[in-house]
Amino acid sequence: MIPAAAASPKTLFGQPVGLTFLFLTEMWEKFSFYGMRALLVYYMTKQLMMAQGQASLIYGVYTAFVYFTPIFGGIVSDRWLGRRRSILIGGSVMAAGHFMMAFEPLFYGALACIALGNGLFLPSLPSQIGELYARDDPRRGRAYNIYYVGVNLGAFLAPLVCGTLGELYGWHYGFGAAGIGMLAGLAVYVLGRRHLPPEPQLANRATVAAPPDENRGRLFLLLAAIGCAVVVFRGAYEQIGNTLALWADTGIDRAVGGDFSIPMTWFQSLNPLLVFVLTPFLLAHWSRLSERGREPRPLSKMALGAAGVALSYMMIALVAATAGGTPAGWIWLAAFIGLLTASELYILPVGLGLFARLAPAGMAATLVAAWFFAAFAGNLLAGLLGTLWSRLPPGNFFAVMAAVAASASLILWVLSRFAREAR
Repeated sequence: MIPAAAASPKTLFGQPVGLTFLFLTEMWEKFSFYGMRALLVYYMTKQLMMAQGQASLIYGVYTAFVYFTPIFGGIVSDRWLGRRRSILIGGSVMAAGHFMMAFEPLFYGALACIALGNGLFLPSLPSQIGELYARDDPRRGRAYNIYYVGVNLGAFLAPLVCGTLGELYGWHYGFGAAGIGMLAGLAVYVLGRRHLPPEPQLANRATVAAPPDENRGRLFLLLAAIGCAVVVFRGAYEQIGNTLALWADTGIDRAVGGDFSIPMTWFQSLNPLLVFVLTPFLLAHWSRLSERGREPRPLSKMALGAAGVALSYMMIALVAATAGGTPAGWIWLAAFIGLLTASELYILPVGLGLFARLAPAGMAATLVAAWFFAAFAGNLLAGLLGTLWSRLPPGNFFAVMAAVAASASLILWVLSRFAREAR
């Protein structure tokens, strides 16, 4: 396999130009996805008048299937369509789904369109990152953290734009803005295609061989060790767009400086804002540790990340339990999001990079899709756990989420002691 960097040697900020176009494409795609997600629970409970338990379950099933369809989309991309056509077809279907959200009778059909289009789009974009670099390029390993900044830049802008439009002017305006964001992402991808890795030949896509024996052990490690832990981790982590959003509405005093009240959806922008603020410092920290031979291995990083998420939930469990039924100060929610975000950077981009870097030739999109399958199961678990919100006091609910995240950390820590990890 010839890396695209060999055909397009231009760099920008020390990285291949192709990474910038993948970064911006993913930024706009996540703008559309998180813009819709910021409104979804509120739209169901306030506009469609669904009960909280039903809305949380629908939210969990939808976000789960967003990560389930890439399993099939990755196979289709690797064997038949190719990555570029998969991105264009999938993105177009997703854009249609976002625009359909503006019409109440099309609600369930719109969710289905977004999930199906995402199946083609999601694994096909990050699977191209590794091919921008030679295999021994030291920039390759941390390119996924840079890419993750693009994910979160879009996620930061989405609640501010789509959320504000939805809350102040009408839900349908917010959903329409999400659709426009998806179209912008497709336009960026088309403009940058000459800087991206070449498509594999049709023969290579049509007959993907089974991984050789030496790869089977590491694939088992990826699927069994990381996948299992990520399922559990996401059960707690994904509450940020579900029950945490509900707590921000009813359990948080959002007043600032007199009459101004912080919009609920703005808190969902704090997480991605902190991702691209903290990522440069974290990469510099890991680089210094690497120079001294002390950088943690991938599973060790992920175990630390899950432990930090557990600690963040325990913090707000104590805040909610001691509030005595009165709204807690918004600063506590901001502190929770800050700790959760710093912890997230140790687990989600690290896991994605590990899956993509270790994928055998011809299976890049399929293996990235396998990472998202773990996210599917985790989001389904998050939806089921979200139904407990109306049955438990907030303090008890958040304590349960802390225990869930802590169990994921324990799984990763134990496995890291016995598994030989790849950097």
